[in-house]
Amino acid sequence: MTETVSVTITQKQDYQFLVDFGGAMPNLLADEPAPLGKGEGPSPNHMLLAAVANCLSASLLFSLQKFKQDGGGITASATCTVGRNESNRLRIQHIDVAIRLGKESVQLNHLDRVLGQFEDFCTVTQSVQSGIPVSVTVADSSGVTLK
Repeated sequence: MTETVSVTITQKQDYQFLVDFGGAMPNLLADEPAPLGKGEGPSPNHMLLAAVANCLSASLLFSLQKFKQDGGGITASATCTVGRNESNRLRIQHIDVAIRLGKESVQLNHLDRVLGQFEDFCTVTQSVQSGIPVSVTVADSSGVTLK
């Protein structure tokens, strides 16, 4: 199955761009942080992190549901390291994603199988990883690291 997804980006002023997702979805104002922009919306780096974290969270939920499990709510945070490449250009060098389940691991069945497969379902992360290393950790509600 092949699918086409598109967005339209229109400059409002300076480094502010309106992101139009089409359909009934609300538009989003994107902006670069100071000194280039005013920081009045997420930057492209923020949007990439949100896409990776959201896709991984949805993939984890999908994997849990395959085994009829309820994770009790999923929270994810993503952080990236930005540095200069050999041409002295700023690049995202690494992304870390920390996912936390809303339940303790002892309340979930088949967790080893869920954790072993959910990343493979994440279209965005699997695509991004070909150019940017992505590290993923998963913890339960008590903070025990599961992956």
